[in-house]
Amino acid sequence: MADNKTSTTTSGTGPERLLDTERFNNLVRGRYGYVLYNTNDVYVGRSLEKYGEYSEFEVALFRQVCGASDIIVDVGAYIGTHTLAMSALVGNSGRVFALEPQRVVFQTLCANMALNSVVNVECLQVAASAENGRLLMPDIRYDIEANFGGICLRGFDKGRPISTRRLDDLIDVPRLRLMKFDVEGMEHEAISGAAGLIAQHQPILYVENDRREGSKDLIELIMSMDYRLYWHAPPLFNPDNYAGDDENIFPGVVSINIVCIHRNANVTVETLPEIVDPASHPLDSQDGHGWR
Repeated sequence: MADNKTSTTTSGTGPERLLDTERFNNLVRGRYGYVLYNTNDVYVGRSLEKYGEYSEFEVALFRQVCGASDIIVDVGAYIGTHTLAMSALVGNSGRVFALEPQRVVFQTLCANMALNSVVNVECLQVAASAENGRLLMPDIRYDIEANFGGICLRGFDKGRPISTRRLDDLIDVPRLRLMKFDVEGMEHEAISGAAGLIAQHQPILYVENDRREGSKDLIELIMSMDYRLYWHAPPLFNPDNYAGDDENIFPGVVSINIVCIHRNANVTVETLPEIVDPASHPLDSQDGHGWR
C-alpha cells in the first residue's frame, strides 16, 4: 500500500477519480491505497474525494501505539479507511478484525480490502452488542446525500434483520493490542459484550463518545474495568493531507473520542486531558456546532 502522492493531484482539486460513472460509488487512490467510497457521504466520502484520506489524526494516534504483529479489532469499520491503515501498521504477521453491519457498506469494505490485496483483515457483517441476537436494519438510500457512517441501529421496528454478536463469543485471539469502537451510540452495548476480551488482554480502547446521552454510563463502565480515560478531539482536516490541498472544507469540525489505557499498561499519556468526572463532556461547553 503505497504512500506516494499521485502526480495528477493539485491543490484544490483532490485525488483523481478513477471510475467514469455517474452512480454513487467512485474510486480514488488515497494515502493507504485504492478506496471505493460513496460520493454522497458528507464526511468520509467528501474527505476521501478532496484529500485522499479520512481523519488522519486518529490514524496518527494508532500509529503511536500499534506496530508489526499486533492484533486490532475495528468495531464499526464502515468502508475501511482506518482498516486499511491498521492493516499496514500490523503487517502480514498481524491481524485486523473489521466489523460492519450495513450490508451495502460492508460490501464496500470488502471491496476495499480486495482492491488492495489485503490478506491480514477479516471482515465480519455483524453488529457488536451485549447479547447475541438480531436487530432490524432500516432501508437506507445511498443515492442521496447523508452521513452514512453516523446511522444508529437501535430502535427500529421494521427493516432487514442483521446479526448481533458479543465480541467475547466472536473473537478468539492470543493477544489484542487495540479495540476501536465507532458504533453510533451503541458503544456501551458493544463494550459490555467484550468484557471478557478486555479483561484477558487489557487492550487500548479507542471509543467514540460524541453524545451527551449515555456518556456518563459509558465512561463509568470503562472505568470499572480499571482503565484511565482521556478525551481526544481530533479535527477532520489535516493540513498535511495526502492530496496536498490546503483548503479546509471542515472548518472547526472535530470528532469526540476517548482513549482508554489500562492501569497495568506501560503507556504514558502526556498531552490529552484525563477524564476525572464521568458526568463531564466536551459538549457541555459547546452548542453542538463543530462536532461530527
